[in-house]
Amino acid sequence: MDANQIIIEPVLTEKTNDMRTGSVKKYVFKVDPRANKIQIRDAVEKIFNVKTTKCSVVTVKAKPRTTRTKTKWIRGEKGSWKKAIVTLSEGDKINELEGA
Repeated sequence: MDANQIIIEPVLTEKTNDMRTGSVKKYVFKVDPRANKIQIRDAVEKIFNVKTTKCSVVTVKAKPRTTRTKTKWIRGEKGSWKKAIVTLSEGDKINELEGA
């Protein structure tokens, strides 16, 4: 897999913004479900030109969803996805995600 296929998008929430503050910066990405930790670390290093120290991977379970139509309720699920939390070396940061 190519590095651009592994990293799908960054996860930007209040909680992930708090993880980026301080001397040790952690970034959260939505990644391809087939990718492993080594592939994710290499992809982040290649795309953003930084040095990673740690990578944690979590599979987020599907959440139930209900939609109402004119005649009935439709029950379904929002799909599951894979989340990677990447810790960078001290002093490194990803300028594209900092908003500056």
